[in-house]
Amino acid sequence: MSNPKIHRGVSKDEWLEKALHSLSSGGVASVSIEGMAKSLGINKSGFYWHFKNRDDLLRQLLNYWTHEVTEVITDNSDLLNLEPKVRLIKIAEMILDFELTRYEIAIRQWALQDKMAAQAAKKVNRIRLDFISNTLSELGFKGDDLDMRAMLFVCYQSLESPMFPEISRKRRRELINQRIDLITRPII
Repeated sequence: MSNPKIHRGVSKDEWLEKALHSLSSGGVASVSIEGMAKSLGINKSGFYWHFKNRDDLLRQLLNYWTHEVTEVITDNSDLLNLEPKVRLIKIAEMILDFELTRYEIAIRQWALQDKMAAQAAKKVNRIRLDFISNTLSELGFKGDDLDMRAMLFVCYQSLESPMFPEISRKRRRELINQRIDLITRPII
């Protein structure tokens, strides 16, 4: 008697990760149900266990991206218990260690062409800026000085890796403390 072949199901998160990878490698047009199913090695009918259709996938993809690259930091109670400067260092380390910016350019490119993606990118910007602004305000910064520092941190952390891929991870890690010192240093 032969054993029947057991197919493992593909989780919703696996579909979403595959969709992000497809988006990153070929833009939103490359996010196809058939292409992802083939890449995952399963029948495309498995897609419909998790999503109504491609539009539903794209909506959920933006929510997933928001959670996986932003809310994992901003909703992290352990981070909130750290001193503000240490918190900023830890955030920079988490972004580096977990490659949280690996889909940043793809999402931003999509946002240039799509209202739903643009709204998600705007929401993520606001969440990130509010979180970093609150942290910097704990260090005594306020007004334009606070806003400028928060924007610098968010922009740098969001785009360092995609813009400068030639810089090694080791070097990026070495520069974190210097960057945080610079952003948190009072203007004389």
